[in-house]
Amino acid sequence: MRRISVLFAIIGLSASVLISCKNEANQQGESSAENQKREHKGERPPHNGDHKEPPHAGDRKGPPRGGSPEQTKTLEEIGGYNIGDVATNFNLKNVDGSMISLDHFENAKGYIVTFTCNECPFSKLYEDRLIALHNEYEPKGYPVIAINPNSPENEKEGYEAMQARAKDKGFTFPYLVDEGQKIYPQYGAVRTPHVFLLDAERKVQYIGTIDDNAKSPEDVKVNYVKDAIEAEKGTTNPNFTKR
Repeated sequence: MRRISVLFAIIGLSASVLISCKNEANQQGESSAENQKREHKGERPPHNGDHKEPPHAGDRKGPPRGGSPEQTKTLEEIGGYNIGDVATNFNLKNVDGSMISLDHFENAKGYIVTFTCNECPFSKLYEDRLIALHNEYEPKGYPVIAINPNSPENEKEGYEAMQARAKDKGFTFPYLVDEGQKIYPQYGAVRTPHVFLLDAERKVQYIGTIDDNAKSPEDVKVNYVKDAIEAEKGTTNPNFTKR
């Protein structure tokens, strides 16, 4: 997953926001010949004025070799929730057409709210792990609730694309559209996947990544979300926060 940039709505300013891991290689309308000349000179093609994705350091596509997704801002710089804050409820459209809120999950002991998307390389790496996480912990009262924060105007991230992705991967958890992109700024999500573990009272207990190795599941040494759930359940002592 590439790092992502959060653009918060400011009073009097209306902006269209796209959270993404991908960076377009070429400016729309620039000829391939011009691009080849630039590449030969070691230059990157410019972006037009309408390009809304953040610039990325380096030219390598996809997730870095090993390790976890990069996050370069503190929670204070990001805004959004801190540990102990009470999360606002939401009511978002699921890929099956139903409307899902936190109240939908009766007798829930907590919620694994995860901001993810279709096209981010890191999100794709964690899809199977999210399914496994939901299958293990939903029966224990901790369902995964996935939310796509990206603009539905992006065809690859829109509702129909989400439906297709959920069907292809066999998602066992809700996959919700952040229509109007109002929820992810409240949480302070800046990358995908980005997990917010809530307890039964919707207090934030953990913010961060799923585990310590995005690229290689077999090399994971620390399962941050699982450890946070066990700590919240009281079966272990909470002694870390991986933000």
